Amino acid sequence: MKKKSKLNSWLWKWHFIAGLISLPFVLILSITGTIYLFKSDYETPKQKNIKEVTVQGTPILLQEQWRIANNNALKKPNSVILSTSPNQATEFVSGRFGDKSSLFVNPYTGIVSGEIISKKTNMHTVRKLHGELLMDKFGTKIVELIASWMIVLIITGLYVWWPKRGWKLKGYFIPRTNIDRRTFYRDIHAILGFWISILLLMILAGGFPWTDIFGQNFKTIQKLTNTGYPSTWEGNQLQSNLSGNPLTLDQIVAKAKTLQLPGTVTLSFPKDPKGVFSVSNFNPSDLSSQQKIHFDQYSGETILKHTWKDVGILMRVRMWFMAFHQGEFGAWNWWLMLCTTIALTVLSISALVSYILRKRKRKLGVPKVPAAFKVGYGIIILIGILSIIFPLFGAGLLIILAIEYIRKHQFSKI
Repeated sequence: MKKKSKLNSWLWKWHFIAGLISLPFVLILSITGTIYLFKSDYETPKQKNIKEVTVQGTPILLQEQWRIANNNALKKPNSVILSTSPNQATEFVSGRFGDKSSLFVNPYTGIVSGEIISKKTNMHTVRKLHGELLMDKFGTKIVELIASWMIVLIITGLYVWWPKRGWKLKGYFIPRTNIDRRTFYRDIHAILGFWISILLLMILAGGFPWTDIFGQNFKTIQKLTNTGYPSTWEGNQLQSNLSGNPLTLDQIVAKAKTLQLPGTVTLSFPKDPKGVFSVSNFNPSDLSSQQKIHFDQYSGETILKHTWKDVGILMRVRMWFMAFHQGEFGAWNWWLMLCTTIALTVLSISALVSYILRKRKRKLGVPKVPAAFKVGYGIIILIGILSIIFPLFGAGLLIILAIEYIRKHQFSKI
């Protein structure tokens, strides 16, 4: 790729502006993302006394445990997690996502060992800081805006980094230590940015589905193209055949266990006398093993079974990137995310140090662009596409352009 010096100056200017705006937030996202990767390591020992019990003979009936959970949970449970070992407390779940709470019942004594409310955990706070900056919907939009501009940072950064006159080891792959401190930190920033650029794009792809505007638009496209979960996945429109007495929880769990589903298996309860029992598994290390089976609550017969093949392509892609974003594909994925978040932190700090060493007093230090430079149609089309895909990027760009126009117009009158 042959670089054009004027285009390089223009892209460097926008890389600088995007970086200046994004830097504090990128640091927060990278640090909180690093902390959240240790969620399991942090919570497992703290919650051990609630989730683990001493094996004491024969467990009491699950139907009885369900009754105990209904009488003690803050919210009536809507599902139960199938235990995989004798020393596990039975987990009854209420709500979903951020509103989720889990009540644990000792299967041998019937005593409630404890209740974990997601909103009250420290890691939930870290996640809220990571995704919302602790500012609810407004914070989500700020994170979405920063994530959109990070796309611009990566694209412009790769072009600015690209060598003009052939490849050299130092300065492009190894930081130069024999010039000055600013060059050294600049090289750290540029080289790390190059090596993790693809990973950052993949991580951003996994984060965008959680955003408000892009996420909602993505869901709308899924719905219009029928590429999400099938409409019968949740089973809300399915009905049991009212006949006799409902099966006990023990009977339906026994049927669920015969399926031998991998991962964490959840049994959702019927919402009313005509509702159905639904069994699903969460197995991010192998998304293709995901299933959803609905049972008649009276006969126990299978009403409908969904497998990963029934899930639309956009939802499959979305789930893959979201699992990758959270390091859920195993140890290799976890370590890759950890190294990337640490590299992003170092990259951000080195950019700040390089800027401070470069900046003149009382000057913002925005790179200058030759007056003769005109943006080509290709760049305009690319900006237009990015603005459509990421609306907050387009809105932010318009604000920056308006500020720059006013600033230039005021200076021209002086």
